[in-house]
Amino acid sequence: MSIEPGGWPPPPSPAPSPAPRRGYLTVLVPIAVVVALAIATGIGLVARDAFANEVPGTPTVATGASSAKNVLDDGAVRIGDPNAKVTVRVVMDLQCPACKMFEAANGSVLESAVRDHTAAVEYSVITFLDRASSTQYSSRAGNASFCVANSGTEHYQAWLASMFDKQPEEGGEGLTDAELISIAKSAGYTDNAVAQCIVDRSYDDYLRTKTQAVLAGGVNSTPTVTIDGKKVTSNTALMTPGGLAPLLPKVS
Repeated sequence: MSIEPGGWPPPPSPAPSPAPRRGYLTVLVPIAVVVALAIATGIGLVARDAFANEVPGTPTVATGASSAKNVLDDGAVRIGDPNAKVTVRVVMDLQCPACKMFEAANGSVLESAVRDHTAAVEYSVITFLDRASSTQYSSRAGNASFCVANSGTEHYQAWLASMFDKQPEEGGEGLTDAELISIAKSAGYTDNAVAQCIVDRSYDDYLRTKTQAVLAGGVNSTPTVTIDGKKVTSNTALMTPGGLAPLLPKVS
């Protein structure tokens, strides 16, 4: 997937039916920012099922939300001790299959590092894979990241693990808003405001703005992982179970 300069088209009207599912990639996913307008025209917002419709609001991108609580100025959600020895940053798209592989290999490593106060983790969730679903799943999932972070970070890593565990295949309809709400609630985000935020896509514009900034900063593939600003380039470290652990400080 090649990089092209530019932005995203506005969210289109709901599509009448989802595209058929297909298999997903198993390699690091290079970033493409622009979705061609002809393709975007056929992409629709997810249909609201009965559960999602119980949440008041309209299925359109909300205006006015410009930032979320517990989020750094660059859009990353920081988890862990502010005085931790090192900072790990993970740039990911929640639709990205390689990011799911990274989470499966190293999610527990990062959770342990946060728990042991040896590392803080900054999760930079971006959106560039809307074309990989018929419901703009990439940006809806990215918006959900800010929705839960705005409520608190205590359950964020558990939420993230569940999101990747339930990651939809590319080419399908993606998870519904009701499923996104259910995942958030199961992770501990039971506040109705989180559900409302997911349905309204309150941070959509914010997400896209932060995505553009991340790409302008030189990120060209996901996952991109850095430790104290130094990029991790070893596939062994990124994709094998516990591969990142040797690169992190030991518990003293």
